[in-house]
Amino acid sequence: MKVDQELIKKVAENARLNLSKKELDEFLPQFKEIIENFSKLDNLDTKNIKPSFQPIELNNVFRDDISKKSLTQEEALRNTKHKKDGYFKGPRII
Repeated sequence: MKVDQELIKKVAENARLNLSKKELDEFLPQFKEIIENFSKLDNLDTKNIKPSFQPIELNNVFRDDISKKSLTQEEALRNTKHKKDGYFKGPRII
């Protein structure tokens, strides 16, 4: 792929970047190096390599769902002044 200032201007325009002449001159060799490094991937033999759509194995990080004894309704409401009919009473919204 031919990398020149016109290509960089086009890429910058697509990315909605306004590059100055100095930035274009500075970016040109960097962009060429990036493209050269990626073009090396074209020369690799990948015929017997399986695609790796998920390179990192996904594991469930959650603990097992084990039921335990929990608070009764009376225990949960024991220390609040704001209760009504066996429930916590919150502020009125409307």
